[in-house]
Amino acid sequence: MGRHSLPDAYGAGAADPRPRVRRRNVALATVLVLAVAAGTAGAVRGGLFSFGSSCRDDAVRVNVAASPDMAPALRATAAYARAHNITSDGRCLDIGVTARTSYEVADSLASGGKSDVQAWVPDSDLWVQRVAADSRSTQVTPAGSVASSPLGVAMVPAAAESLGWPEKTYSWTELTGAAMADDKLRLGAADPSRSATGLLALTQLSAAAAGTKGGDTRAAALAKALSQRTSDSDSRLLDTLPRDSSGAEQGNPKRNRAVILSEQAAFTHNAPAHGDGGLDLFYPKDGSPRLDYPFALVDEPQLTTDVSRAALRFMTLLSEPTGRRILEKHGFRTDDETVPDALVTRAGGRAPQPYDEIAPEPAPAKAVQEALGMWTITVQSARITTVVDASSSMAEPVPGTGKSRMDVTKASLLQALATFTPQDEIGLWKFSTRLDGERDYRVLVPTKPLGDRKDKGTQRDRLSAAFSALTPVPNGATGLYDTTLAAYKAALSSYAKGKFNALVILTDGVNQDPGSISRSRLVAELQQLTDPERPVPLIAIAVGPDADKDEVEEIAKATGGSGQQVSDPAQIHSVILKAIVEAGSQS
Repeated sequence: MGRHSLPDAYGAGAADPRPRVRRRNVALATVLVLAVAAGTAGAVRGGLFSFGSSCRDDAVRVNVAASPDMAPALRATAAYARAHNITSDGRCLDIGVTARTSYEVADSLASGGKSDVQAWVPDSDLWVQRVAADSRSTQVTPAGSVASSPLGVAMVPAAAESLGWPEKTYSWTELTGAAMADDKLRLGAADPSRSATGLLALTQLSAAAAGTKGGDTRAAALAKALSQRTSDSDSRLLDTLPRDSSGAEQGNPKRNRAVILSEQAAFTHNAPAHGDGGLDLFYPKDGSPRLDYPFALVDEPQLTTDVSRAALRFMTLLSEPTGRRILEKHGFRTDDETVPDALVTRAGGRAPQPYDEIAPEPAPAKAVQEALGMWTITVQSARITTVVDASSSMAEPVPGTGKSRMDVTKASLLQALATFTPQDEIGLWKFSTRLDGERDYRVLVPTKPLGDRKDKGTQRDRLSAAFSALTPVPNGATGLYDTTLAAYKAALSSYAKGKFNALVILTDGVNQDPGSISRSRLVAELQQLTDPERPVPLIAIAVGPDADKDEVEEIAKATGGSGQQVSDPAQIHSVILKAIVEAGSQS
């Protein structure tokens, strides 16, 4: 049980000394290296070499779930292992491979139930990180990356020619911008909430847009435009392309002529075309994020030594010359430094397209989360009322900034506002004790669509002005409980069907109104008000060292929402987006 040493034949034979793929799980790799000595001794006792057909009498069964693009290559490798009596400690490998979308496997593992597989090869480490981040999930232990495939924009030949392929090169923003500027190109993408290809591309585009003026607004507009032609999965995205090369479907508005794809997906799609009617592939000049195909053990502490070692032996087989040939035959890259020209050509690439450009460093988890949050609120549309603490403590300085908590909070809220679209409904309340007569709150801007016009301005203009004008109330205390109950009742009464409804409350302290209801009564009333048919999760954010995270968590969870804590108000923007993603995935 627990960690196990390497299986026999690890690195034995003609293992290629060149680097295969870049990303490694350092922690597990270190454990495995330290265990090599013990593993070698065990291998000698168990049988270092193949034992012929007799090894099949007691083969080790390992069930592997693999992303649909990777599954055929793994099946071919498993067949090779059976045909050549590849062993782990003298016992033949019996590898069963099931094609399952990475999104579905991640969801299943996140539920924490018993898994029917012992190893998992998703298309991206994003899925492994998502599962590992949830303490309730079934444990996944990454052991290394078996292949990679860069992302690009694939187009039918006529569309690619119109953009100057292959001589003209573009950055990601230039390429998607050019595609979207021409209604005839019709750019499609896979849903970033279900596809690593879609999410990695969206994160890259969001990061590029962030460096420009009005970047958040541009990124949101791009996401909105992409969402109009989004497919549930990579395979369904391919189904949106014209079915033949005759040109008969080129004018069909339901058919995409350009799609964001991995190189491997374009390689496989082009195979039946044999050079006639295949896709041409643009490789953005600012580098392509890559699918990295991690190999992970599932519920590793519960695996027997034989099973875990057999799974790792299968992984090492993929790094040996035969394994690499099989992977490359199926359109995968096995070496970051040497790119087979034949692979690129069949995928639709041609020089001078920068297909061997070094991939950018993987996006930080925060950037990925923000991109996914922006996508969620952009695509689904939202109705969110924001309630901001205006007590006197919000005048306290934020160390190292020269600004108050309120100043930094306002800047973060304005940043978040830029990610919403005209269809999103946003409103603003502020609260302190006895702010409006006996009430601890005041409605500053009623919740309405940001695109609504009144007089000379829009709802967005009114909110921007109201956010900018927020100031702490002198001697004001924190009237949290009565405000929360009133705001939640208002959000329920104005529930917008078909949108993501939520209430966001930011506070830098605990409830300080002695005349308010108690916390236990507030929680009980919120639980009674909550309606599964009309979900309005409360996202409560404790800002700064004086706020009580346990308090906001208890209050928020009564509505199916979440309590968050930030030490710096500048983090509010990303925390709101993260909380929206979490709440949206549960609704």
